[in-house]
Amino acid sequence: MNRSYDALLLVSFGGPEGPDEVLPFLENVLRGKNVPRARMLEVAKHYDRFGGVSPINGQNRAFRDAIEADFADAGLDLPVYWGNRNWHPLLAETLQQMANDGVRQALAFITSAFSSYSGCRQYREDIERARRQVGDAAPSVEKLRVFFNHPGFLEPMVANSRAAFKELGDACGSSSLLMFSAHSLPLSMAENCDYEQQLRESCRIVADELGQDRWELVFQSRSGPPHQPWLGPDICDAIRAHHASGLLPSVVVVPIGFVSDHMEVLFDLDIEAKELCEQLGVAFARAETVGTHPRFVRMVRELVLERCEESPEKRALGTMSASHDVCPEDCCRYAPHR
Repeated sequence: MNRSYDALLLVSFGGPEGPDEVLPFLENVLRGKNVPRARMLEVAKHYDRFGGVSPINGQNRAFRDAIEADFADAGLDLPVYWGNRNWHPLLAETLQQMANDGVRQALAFITSAFSSYSGCRQYREDIERARRQVGDAAPSVEKLRVFFNHPGFLEPMVANSRAAFKELGDACGSSSLLMFSAHSLPLSMAENCDYEQQLRESCRIVADELGQDRWELVFQSRSGPPHQPWLGPDICDAIRAHHASGLLPSVVVVPIGFVSDHMEVLFDLDIEAKELCEQLGVAFARAETVGTHPRFVRMVRELVLERCEESPEKRALGTMSASHDVCPEDCCRYAPHR
């Protein structure tokens, strides 16, 4: 192993862990964005249904612990730190702790499988901003590649999707529509990245492995002003359209755009989409995200070793090659329309 790396930084979105944190958290998320305050207050009500607590921080603690245990079992002596974009532990707080611990060069695993401004470039900007806050003692941080077609991500998605079909009593998937869901993006953002192309490749690989040719990529969780075009169709609109055609006795939703069951999965899918299906008389099952699946956890170690070894094997499924290690200068650029 190249000993120049002396830590792994787990980087995620963050979330509130109590009612008093919800609005400050959302203000952090939406700062500088053209999102009406009424929309922010509407989203705050989603958190109220869960006691003001997002599960994402707890899930990241479990993920960090699982990575640490996997590293230890494999004899990989690399401490794992965790920092968030929008809530504590914030990246600057974590980087300061890393500096205090003597970390000089770290790798970063970002909990986003797909390339986009919000899932790639913005995180790199966040890390650099946090490094500037810490100052000269801040460690350098190199981002690991996105993993949309890595078997460590897709194999658990296949297994979880099979379990969802069985939940409906449709083990062969012959009657259920397979819907892959991901976070929508403004079209102006999607045009400058490979987000949609990577998503469709991941969906195709999972669907092929399941033997499903009846599948659709849908989107959720858009938050911009109504006049701004975003990726679609929205999952609820798609469910209504298929039901109106009479071709939707049951649906299996696979949240392929998310790696953990955080708020947008729990509310937008497990509440909104599920309640819509109940109203329409459509059977509904939702596949689990990869979470702390052992194969997904092992993937993190594989990505670390891939970067450290002189002749790394870059594992990838499907027809698209593995993503680049070092993002080019124009990677995932986005100039939001104000």
